[in-house]
Amino acid sequence: MEAKTHAGAAASDEDLVSNEYLTFTLGSEEYAIDILKVQEIRGYEQPTLIANAPLFIKGVINLRGIIVPIVDLRIKFQLGTIEYTPFTVVIILNVAGRVIGVVVDSVSDVISLNSNQIRQAPDFSGSFDTKYILGLATIDSRMMIVTDIERLMTSADMELIDGVSSSN
Repeated sequence: MEAKTHAGAAASDEDLVSNEYLTFTLGSEEYAIDILKVQEIRGYEQPTLIANAPLFIKGVINLRGIIVPIVDLRIKFQLGTIEYTPFTVVIILNVAGRVIGVVVDSVSDVISLNSNQIRQAPDFSGSFDTKYILGLATIDSRMMIVTDIERLMTSADMELIDGVSSSN
């Protein structure tokens, strides 16, 4: 299969390397995260509440002896009414040496994207800071927000990792 390029420009080997992303939905939007950060996908179960935790931290679960904080991204991104349905899942992530669960509306599929397919995101004003967005990708008629999930989960406003420094 030959690489097709725009305006006859030669594609570099780096542009042709595909990375796999897990896609999921939050509200009406579809997101993509690096599959290498995903440890597993589980059905939603009510976590144990932690006193004085931010609203978006639903609590913790015991995952084979590891206490895992559960973050509801729908609450964090202020996506309106939050419903827990049979499609609601927890994506267990392994980021910065920590295991963290994120609640999403549903998981879609795994896709391959190369750097040519990811376009720079425009600047947004709103609850989702663009520093966590790697770009936007379109496959068929689906547009996905490609998210730097590790940067998001280790950011100071997530309150999940103590002493976050710029060296991480």
